Amino acid sequence: MRILLTTCSYQDTPGPHHALMDAQGWDIVRERGPLGEARMLELAGDFDALLCGDDAITRAVLEKSLPRLKVISKYGIGLDKIDLPATRELKIPVLFTPGVNHTTVAEHTFGLLLGLTKQIVATAAAARHGEWLRLTGHEILGKTLGIIGLGRIGKEVAIRARAFGMEVLGCDPHWDEAFAATHAVTRCATMDEVLVRADVVSLHCFLSAETRGMIRREKIATMKDGVVIINCARGEIVESADVVAALHSGKIGGYGADVLDCEPPPADHPLLAAPNCVITPHIGSRTYESVPRQAMKSLTNLINALSGSGECNCANGVM
Repeated sequence: MRILLTTCSYQDTPGPHHALMDAQGWDIVRERGPLGEARMLELAGDFDALLCGDDAITRAVLEKSLPRLKVISKYGIGLDKIDLPATRELKIPVLFTPGVNHTTVAEHTFGLLLGLTKQIVATAAAARHGEWLRLTGHEILGKTLGIIGLGRIGKEVAIRARAFGMEVLGCDPHWDEAFAATHAVTRCATMDEVLVRADVVSLHCFLSAETRGMIRREKIATMKDGVVIINCARGEIVESADVVAALHSGKIGGYGADVLDCEPPPADHPLLAAPNCVITPHIGSRTYESVPRQAMKSLTNLINALSGSGECNCANGVM
């Protein structure tokens, strides 16, 4: 059995997943992802399974991978880099790992928020270079946090926001009324309502045709002056050029993101040099606690699927 392993977090972080994989007796080919379509096409066709991260698994890659490819096991929950309709048509199961990283990503969300609102990143960087830069920050107590996407991660963010004394708004097509009532989350009928009312907007929705580029110039114009936007979802949900322009004008008071529309980004990516902007390199779920959980889930999914026994989390209904 030949397996292509591309996720760097899986490979770099210690945990029981390494011993369990070694025990399978598979032929493991390791690459440093995320891999673009060109590299995936070079590799396609020689593997029984993919244990992947955010690699470009397009229709062309899938077609070239057959007839050998039996299953794709995604390390993580975001499936936007996989052509799911094509996997259904070609009858290739796609497995994923829901419920393993929501705590870690919610914590990272608040790391970005506090880093921006308390001017921690800017002043710490200045101090490291010998400058005693005493900037004035903001409290988040009493501010309104608007969460777009109230799934597992969004809910964990809401719980932490309430602990900080924030008012919480939410918008999600699959509204959990019981959770909202327990944690005092006010439901907004539309994303636009969240954008208009929130002091801080936190993005936790999947990338889709509906959400791609949804934070753009026209929407930003409706938001409060000085709004802070946190993006721990997908970089393509925002129009980078429009966010940069709004940061320079002050319309957006701060932008914190763990994701970009191109990863890794070119050195001249405009967000990297924008004012009041903190970018981390997609590490929101990369902790010593979360990585082994994700790795074990993706691996046990794969073992069960290849053996035809046991439960696995299928994302595309092909099993």
